Amino acid sequence: MLLAGLSATKPTTDVAGRAVSTGKPNIVFVLTDDLSWNLVPYMPQVRELQREGMTFNDFVVTDSLCCPSRASILTGRFPHNTGVYTNGGKDGGFRYFHNHGEEADTFATSLQGKGYRTALMGKYLNEYQPTFKAGGTEPYVPMGWTEWDVAGGGYGGYHYKLNENRKVVEYGGAPEEFLTDVLADKGASFIKRSARAKKPFLLEVSTFTPHAPYTAAVRHLDEFPDLGAPRGPQYNKLPTAAPPWLANRKPLPPAELLAIDHAFRKRVLAVQAVDDLIAKLRATLKAAGVADDTYIVFASDNGYHMGEYRLGPGKMTAFDTDVRVPLVVAGPGVPGGRRSIAAVSNIDLAPTFEEAGGAPIPATVDGRSLLPLLRGGSDDSWRTANLVEHHGPVVRPDDPDRPEPGGGNPPDYAAIRTHTFTYVEYRDGSREYYDLVHDRDQMHNLAGSLSAVRLRELHTQLTHLTSCRSGATCWSAGQL
Repeated sequence: MLLAGLSATKPTTDVAGRAVSTGKPNIVFVLTDDLSWNLVPYMPQVRELQREGMTFNDFVVTDSLCCPSRASILTGRFPHNTGVYTNGGKDGGFRYFHNHGEEADTFATSLQGKGYRTALMGKYLNEYQPTFKAGGTEPYVPMGWTEWDVAGGGYGGYHYKLNENRKVVEYGGAPEEFLTDVLADKGASFIKRSARAKKPFLLEVSTFTPHAPYTAAVRHLDEFPDLGAPRGPQYNKLPTAAPPWLANRKPLPPAELLAIDHAFRKRVLAVQAVDDLIAKLRATLKAAGVADDTYIVFASDNGYHMGEYRLGPGKMTAFDTDVRVPLVVAGPGVPGGRRSIAAVSNIDLAPTFEEAGGAPIPATVDGRSLLPLLRGGSDDSWRTANLVEHHGPVVRPDDPDRPEPGGGNPPDYAAIRTHTFTYVEYRDGSREYYDLVHDRDQMHNLAGSLSAVRLRELHTQLTHLTSCRSGATCWSAGQL
C-alpha cells in the first residue's frame, strides 16, 4: 500500500540519474532516549521537520520508562499485552521480551517479510548486551533485522561495544568514537547501500542520548554557556491534593536547583549530536535520490522532569512532563506545518510502519496506523483516550533508570490521558484528576471533588483500557 503523495510510476533518481524508487516508501525512524519537549527548541533540524511535516502535540507513551515504551513501539501493544512493565526482572527487560517470543512479531519482521531491508542501530531493550548469544555460538541478532549495530550500556557515549551483525566490536574514547556520531555514519552507509540495491528500507537509529549522564560530543561542550532549566508553573511546586508518594516533598534546596540547571544544559548539549545525526541522514537521503520517497519519524521513548513538582531529574510519573513526548513525521503526502491534537500513542508506530510497507497488521496489535492523520484526516476521527501503565517503584540497583532519592519513583498505577483530562489510579487506592483545559500544568488534583458517579465511570473506562486484548477492543476502549 502506498502513502498519499507516493507514486510507483514516477521513480526518483540518484545523483547519477539512475532510478532508485521501489514503489514503497522508505522509513527513517530516529528514536531518542529521555528526550522531553523542552529540548526541541534547541534542535533546529527537528524544528525544520516540524515546518515540513506534522507534529503530534498529544503523543503519549504507554509507560514513561525505557523498556516498556520500546516494547510497545516494536510490537504496537500495551504493557499489559507484552508483559513488559519494567526494565528487568520478572515483569520486564530484554530477557522477558526474548523469552516470551515477542521478537517474532514486530514491525521489523513484518516489513522484512515484504522485501524491506531493515536496520536497528544503537539501543535495543534494557538488559540486552552485544555479547549475548541466546544459546548459540555467535552474538545474537533478533529475527527481522537485516542489519544490526546495537550496543548495551552506551549511556556514557564512549567505551562501549557494538554487536555489528554478530561481530562484537569495541570502541574507545576518541572523539570520532562518540556513539551518536558512529550511529550517524552507520545509518548513512545503510541508506546508501539500500538505495544502490533499489530496495525499500526501514532504518531505526535509536540513540542513548540524552539519557543520563547526558554525554555530549566534544565539539559541542562550549555551547549555551549560561543556560539553565526552565522555570515553568510546576517548577519546585506541589500540586494541590498531591498523591501520597509525592505529597511530602519539600522545596528543593538551592544546591539541588543549581545541579538541575547544570544537568539541563548538559542535556541540551547532548542533543546537538542528535540534531547533527538527523542532518546527516537527510543529506544522505537527498544525495542517494530517495529523499522524496522517505518518511522521517522523530520521537522519544519517554519524557523527563527536572525540578517540576519538587522532583529531581527523573521520569515514570503520569504527569505530562514524562508521558507526553515529541513525535514529528515528515515525508511525501504529509501536510507541512500541521499540528495534530489527536490522542496518538507509541502503540501506533508499529501499525503505521506496517501499513506503509504493505504488511498486514496483526489483530493482536493494540494501536492503529497513523496514515489517515498523515494524509490530512481529521483529528476527530481518532481515539480520544490513551492508556499509561506503570509498575513501581523501581528499586533494582543495576537499573539505569533507578532515580536518585527525590527523583520521583511512584508505585504501580494506571492512567487515562485525553486532550482534556488526566486520570490516575494508584495501587494504594489514591487517585489524581487534572482538568487539562483549565489546568494544563497539572497543578490542581480534583479527584477529591468528583462525584461518586463520575469516579465509577472513570474507573470503568480505565478497566476497559487495561483489559483490552486486540486492536478492535483497544480502539473501542479508547473512545470516551
